[in-house]
Amino acid sequence: MKKFTLVVALLQLFSLMIFAQAIITVPQFPTENAQVEITFNIKEMSNTTLIGYTGVLYAHTGVNTNLGNWQHVIGEWGDNTIQPTLIRVSPDIYKITIPNPRTYYIGIESNEHITSLNFVLRSADKSKQTEDLFIEIYEEGFNLKLLDTESINFYPLPGEKIDLTAVTNGSDSLIVYLDDLPIWQTTDDTLFISFFAKESGRQWLKYIAYHNGNIYSDSVSFIIRSNLTIEELPSGLLPGINYIDNNTVTLALYAPKKKFVYAIGDFNNWEFDQTAPSSWLFDDKYYFKLTPDSTIYWLNLTNLTPNKEYRFQYVVDGNLRIADPYSDKILEEEDSDITDATYPNLIPYPTDKTYFSVSIFETGQSAFEWEANDYVKPEKENLIIYELLIRDFVATHDYKTLIDTLDYLEKLGINAVELMPINEFEGNESWGYNPSFYFAPDKYYGPKNDLKKFIDECHKRDIAVIMDIVLNHSYGRSSFVRLYSSGNFGPPTSENPWYNVNSPNPVFSWGYDFNHEKPQTKILVDRINKYWLEEYKFDGFRYDFTKGFTNTPGDGSNYDQSRINILKRMADSIWAFDSTAYVILEHFAPDTEERILTDYGMMVWGNNNYNYSEATMGYSESGKSDFSRISYKNHSFTKPNLVGYMESHDEERLMYKNLQYGNSSEIIV
Repeated sequence: MKKFTLVVALLQLFSLMIFAQAIITVPQFPTENAQVEITFNIKEMSNTTLIGYTGVLYAHTGVNTNLGNWQHVIGEWGDNTIQPTLIRVSPDIYKITIPNPRTYYIGIESNEHITSLNFVLRSADKSKQTEDLFIEIYEEGFNLKLLDTESINFYPLPGEKIDLTAVTNGSDSLIVYLDDLPIWQTTDDTLFISFFAKESGRQWLKYIAYHNGNIYSDSVSFIIRSNLTIEELPSGLLPGINYIDNNTVTLALYAPKKKFVYAIGDFNNWEFDQTAPSSWLFDDKYYFKLTPDSTIYWLNLTNLTPNKEYRFQYVVDGNLRIADPYSDKILEEEDSDITDATYPNLIPYPTDKTYFSVSIFETGQSAFEWEANDYVKPEKENLIIYELLIRDFVATHDYKTLIDTLDYLEKLGINAVELMPINEFEGNESWGYNPSFYFAPDKYYGPKNDLKKFIDECHKRDIAVIMDIVLNHSYGRSSFVRLYSSGNFGPPTSENPWYNVNSPNPVFSWGYDFNHEKPQTKILVDRINKYWLEEYKFDGFRYDFTKGFTNTPGDGSNYDQSRINILKRMADSIWAFDSTAYVILEHFAPDTEERILTDYGMMVWGNNNYNYSEATMGYSESGKSDFSRISYKNHSFTKPNLVGYMESHDEERLMYKNLQYGNSSEIIV
């Protein structure tokens, strides 16, 4: 690189900036046919979980090509015997050298060209990792680029400082224009730029580099937004979609430490993007106000058409698109697989407008008319529960058909149906234990009013409906995860108000772990529970893996007073709204802990699958067929709050075991 002669002070700033980059490559413009040395600075990455890590780092690595993304991955995830090892240069600084990308990544075809090298850095025990890291691959010859564009403030307030560094690989001169006026010029191949955003509108920077008689150019723009309006959220409104009248909604997002929020959707043609026309300005009509405590962004949308579905998202800090986490209807790209028979007239996902999950609001909706208003739920000690996965129980996987099976269920003698998770989960076909949105019924089973109709029909027959729900963890599509995450789909950062960065339970860990000691998680859990009891009239809940409702390190098998306190607090909040609601825990903790919880009024699952299976297979020796622990008394409980079972979604196929392994002898006649 040539000597930098513009200003000595700028050289010092530039050096500091280079040192602070998350990723540095040598050369600056790596190509697909030449060696590239890559240095990773963990401290400058958005995911902080690896900071201070002193063990071995491995690279999960592949490439993006003109034929697809994440191609030619080396080895498999977590295979430390095959995947590359990084060299630790100093604390939090690691290096790897790729001798020649085209030969290093096996199987690249002659018509295939690498556009980026992709990495996820992973600790040896796989408990810590970075987000996806992408290193652009350039064509041979002269190139021009901006450094660290992910750290540039593309949406400044008036008067805010903007720092940029333009780099070439050997320009004769480099000129930068600000709104068509030449502002900076150098004969060096690198130029550091610092300027202040002007009042409102859009500013354009154009880079022109001269090299061997040729001219190369690129440009970047900045949308200068208005100063935030500081104003209290109107009384009685909550984060989420607040319906004011048939023509008005107030959108509110809890997002402390974020800079700004903007709404895009059918109401403004989804316009918020760096590629928007140059004449487009930052429209304050969709720019959120901020509460005085800097926690909630909110916006009134007026002049809406009643009974019209509006698709929308929040744009947070200009680069993060999320659905409203409290939406009762979510659109995903895979919705095209849902048939009209299952969900009539489902509004399509706006494929050509945006990406990631999309929310729906609709003013003027008619309230569902409940009919079983005199229903009284069965006493919990008399419950006979049928656990049911809609997808597997009826081929049509919908509530309408499920209603038609109630005669069959009633004849079985049951008085409660437990629906395996029906709130929005990732993908269409799933058991539902990979939740993404907690207030939206998954559309794969039909419209929300069909769910209400099913519950109402059950209540007419004095059958309770229990909701299986997962509050131990969420998955990466959740807006609660994505709002504070290291990558597009997680993991959560230390700023996340709801989740742990890492689960304290390394043995049993799925998705991203809720921190039930955080104030915002308590608020969220209480709101979720009340919502399904009030809006859908569920009779109670079966909570998945409540053993994980703790920050105590370990596998959750030991007595845990903090977990008891968390569950008691949650149950108290439920019973304050509905004193008869069922609170059933999949807990499997020591009897001493479960006794405290059952004495308090909660119920716990009692797994007797092994003993029942031994009995039905005809094995009775050594107490194998003893299922006396189906009784609460044999757990030392003082109250009959044990839900004993012979089969569940995890312990199944009892009849298959009978046929395959049953204790039988062949009689020859």
